[in-house]
Amino acid sequence: MTEHDTPQSAEPGPPASAATPTPPAATTAPVPPPAPAPAPAPAPSRNGVAIALGLLLAAAAGGWLWHVAQERAEREARAEAEAAQQLDAVRSRVDSLRRDVRGHSQRLQQADATNRVLRDELIGMGQRATVLEDQVAKLADASRHGAQALRLDEAELLLTMGEQRLRLAGDLDGARRAYALAAGVLQGVDSPAALNLRQALAQERAALDTLDIDPGLEALAGLDAFARALPPDDAAPAQGAAVDAAAPWWERVLARLVQVRRADEALAVSAHDRAAARIGLELELSLARAAAERRDSTAYRAALMRAEAWLPRLWPGGGGRGKELERLRTLPLSADMPTLGSTLELLRAQRAGRG
Repeated sequence: MTEHDTPQSAEPGPPASAATPTPPAATTAPVPPPAPAPAPAPAPSRNGVAIALGLLLAAAAGGWLWHVAQERAEREARAEAEAAQQLDAVRSRVDSLRRDVRGHSQRLQQADATNRVLRDELIGMGQRATVLEDQVAKLADASRHGAQALRLDEAELLLTMGEQRLRLAGDLDGARRAYALAAGVLQGVDSPAALNLRQALAQERAALDTLDIDPGLEALAGLDAFARALPPDDAAPAQGAAVDAAAPWWERVLARLVQVRRADEALAVSAHDRAAARIGLELELSLARAAAERRDSTAYRAALMRAEAWLPRLWPGGGGRGKELERLRTLPLSADMPTLGSTLELLRAQRAGRG
């Protein structure tokens, strides 16, 4: 800038004194000095604009940083959610794999058990095939048919003897021995039909083993015990009431002279009547014993009922012996064995069908 240039922002000043004519001092009055011009408004400062621009830039930078932070937080939240979902999916997959592993393990165990069963069955089939081969080889030998027939005859005889010993004589031990001998004979029979015979005989022997004593023998023992418990013939029944030793003397004397009894009682008083009644009772007991020995239940019970009718003739009211006879009357005389004789019937049926 030169000294002749005037800046636009310079304030206009008053005109120079050289350009203003000065009146003569003598002819003009003194002019008052002009009033000072008002001061112009100050121009805006450059520092305020810079501060405003700085604040604006700072606000913009802060907003941009906040926006960036929000986006970053949202991205991190989405990443965490995706990671959690992936973790849940991985856990579910691991659980599913574990279940699959357990299922495979159970199936392997089942397959192992099935293999063992199949192996046992295969071994059993091999053993049965070996037995069948031996049986076929033995059946092919014509010389063995006669020996097997003899064994079957012997087994039939032993089974018949055992059954009859038990049914007729009540010989439980003899029946067991006969059945044991029959079982030994059947072991030597190679016929396939002998297997059914051996099984039936085993069931019949098991039923025999469950019997402790023969029912007929128990009834006979009860009859013998009842007969031994009877009082002797000279034990006459007391006709009157027993007199107390502490009773007065005259009451004791009258009790010896006078006896009171009911007139309608069938009690035997005389020695002849009592002997006849005692013989009748013993006869009925002997008939009951004979019926028990031959396993005749009808005759056994009828004889005991007749014996019970003799009791009131000998003792007033039977002396409580009627209940014992009633108990003996309810005893069975033979063993209740539905399987008795089943092996013999099966053997005879097989031989009849083969013949």
